[in-house]
Amino acid sequence: MVASWRLYGAEAPSGPLDVWLIDSEKTATHVTTGSDWCLILEASAPSEGYDMAEWGRVEVAPIGSETPFADRLGETVRAVSEEGAPDTGRLALEITFDSGRVRCETWSGNLHLSSK
Repeated sequence: MVASWRLYGAEAPSGPLDVWLIDSEKTATHVTTGSDWCLILEASAPSEGYDMAEWGRVEVAPIGSETPFADRLGETVRAVSEEGAPDTGRLALEITFDSGRVRCETWSGNLHLSSK
């Protein structure tokens, strides 16, 4: 699993902005938010980090202990469910592993991850 984080000066990293779930076949599923605040899922490889000059930079790196996915590294996905609204699209995705669930959702256009 890989994630992107916004880094700005001495501030703590914000994010993750994006998460890439990579399976045993090396296929990556990108989880992020769209400009319309919906949750986006697509098959795509992790992007490179980039510099935003005075607004900081975005770093792409393997997930450490910073997200609820960290405790599920190497586990098999058992089920996936999604929530959405007809007018706004996908709003949440819940991924079930043997040891619990991770919920991915969009809050005011930001990716939010939680564990159950």
